[in-house]
Amino acid sequence: MREIQFFDTTLRDGEQTPGVNFNTKEKVQIALQLEKWGIDTIEAGFPIASEGDFEAVTAIAKAATTMTVAGLARCQKKDIDRAYEALQHAKFPQIHVFLATSDVHMQYKLKMTEDQVLAAIWEHVSYAKEKFAKVQFSPEDATRTNKEFLLKAVQTAIDAGATIINIPDTVGYSNPTEYGALFKYLLANIKSEEEIIFSSHCHDDLGMATANALAAIENGANRIEGTINGIGERAGNTALEEVAVALHIRRDFYQCENKIQLKETKRTSDLIARLSGISIPRNKAIIGGNAYAHESGIHQDGVLKNPETYEIITPQLVGVNTNSLPLGKLSGRHAFVTKMEELGYSLAEAEVKPLFKRFKNLADKKKQITDADLLALVADQVRQEETSLHLAGVQLQYVSNGHQGAIVSVRDKKGEIKMASAIGSGSIQAIYNSIDQIFEQQPVLISYEITALTAGEDAQAQVQVILECPQTKKRINGIGIDFDVLEASAKAYVQASGNLKNLFSEDK
Repeated sequence: MREIQFFDTTLRDGEQTPGVNFNTKEKVQIALQLEKWGIDTIEAGFPIASEGDFEAVTAIAKAATTMTVAGLARCQKKDIDRAYEALQHAKFPQIHVFLATSDVHMQYKLKMTEDQVLAAIWEHVSYAKEKFAKVQFSPEDATRTNKEFLLKAVQTAIDAGATIINIPDTVGYSNPTEYGALFKYLLANIKSEEEIIFSSHCHDDLGMATANALAAIENGANRIEGTINGIGERAGNTALEEVAVALHIRRDFYQCENKIQLKETKRTSDLIARLSGISIPRNKAIIGGNAYAHESGIHQDGVLKNPETYEIITPQLVGVNTNSLPLGKLSGRHAFVTKMEELGYSLAEAEVKPLFKRFKNLADKKKQITDADLLALVADQVRQEETSLHLAGVQLQYVSNGHQGAIVSVRDKKGEIKMASAIGSGSIQAIYNSIDQIFEQQPVLISYEITALTAGEDAQAQVQVILECPQTKKRINGIGIDFDVLEASAKAYVQASGNLKNLFSEDK
């Protein structure tokens, strides 16, 4: 069987989701989990885009041991140089160079002719080849590009040294029949003495990203690009977990192998959901809460007699575990550390102490601690460590049928505390008005979402907010996790406010 490579761009294309912003420590954590899941290549970021992206790509390049680490670059030498600098410590480095080839992009965005585009591809892919053994080229908006010109662009990149060609459906325009035929056409007409890997990169604007990716495989693609949970710009990208499970369940049809460790799927998905703040819809294929639930009496009867009547995927295949964690307030440090290791976390001594303390505090409030509770604690701890300002306290005054009052205090890394009080029509508004006074800014609250991380009246609450800077219109998210909804709401708003203030300062 031929092997299909998995190329993950959660940290690059996925982070372009409005409001999603991973810090460097979170990106390394995600990268290591993706490596455990079996990803062949990770697109760690766009090194020239920002200092934060450069630092993250560098950190991931140092941390990864088995997977290739790629950096994105435009057809500009400064981009290629910056990517080379970021990836110099990678065990297996790769550069991903792109340039748009569709008429609408060339005319309105690039303001370049076809000949100029071909010349730029030759110049910059050749330059990248001088620095990298693995060079990938993407003709942006390939599916809306004239077919004959697309072949010229791809052939030019191959002649210049690219050995990986990605065909992006940048705006989610294509369908499986067209997209598959495009791969078939290119593979039949390119000329190369070296083996060329063709890759798909699909967006989900018309809901066909996964179907298009599988059509590419059927027609000769040996690499799939996408993100975990399908996050990304607009409607998102190909959901890699969907492709991985489809290839496994339908091995009889696709006749392909890959390195994905399916038992790590749910854990990987949950990590991305938690750190991105984007909840997984319950009806989401593979990893949604209802994916293995049966409501119909006929279905229930069939499953009880033989699960294969209505289940083509077992929950255990993707690592879904419904067992509760038998830890509580009397559990000791050793049991806690052992359980964290079972969940895939090898914690340093400095990390254990604050996490164990938070676990004990939670155990005093909850009857039973679940895996989801522990995973939430870890995710929240990582995010809090990268935040320069932390919620120190919230005090509320509630008046029935009147304005609510709040006093909020925030502590910086030096231990200094700022405090403010305000009123609002509700408790949340009063808290947020107080925080706005502390940060001396008036952001626009675009989104406020509460998610119960577990079932029951003692569930932990996760609150995600998205704030928009009125001056720059840039958006940033904040996530707070706590047993108390109001405390979680305040944590999320403090985190987002601090990041927004830093972003605005950088822009100025």
